[in-house]
Amino acid sequence: MNDIKNIICTQQIKAARMLLAWDQVELASRASVGVATLRRIEAHHGEALGSPGSVAKIVSALERAGIEFLGSPDNKPGVRLDVTKSAYKSEA
Repeated sequence: MNDIKNIICTQQIKAARMLLAWDQVELASRASVGVATLRRIEAHHGEALGSPGSVAKIVSALERAGIEFLGSPDNKPGVRLDVTKSAYKSEA
């Protein structure tokens, strides 16, 4: 994941959490980052700011659960959930 913070925005992280019905505590736990770190990242509007390692862990946790990131922060950012992913199916 090269420079992942420049290809996703905080709105995508929040939208992904909503699709999975995860709160910040759940995502932070699954991503192995602190809740305060996730809250700081999500508090900013626009490109995901934070250490590249933390952002990459968050993205990875969401992707393992079936989230696909679409667009870019400045061009049609979005997410979708692939319900065929085994991680999501086992949690449903």
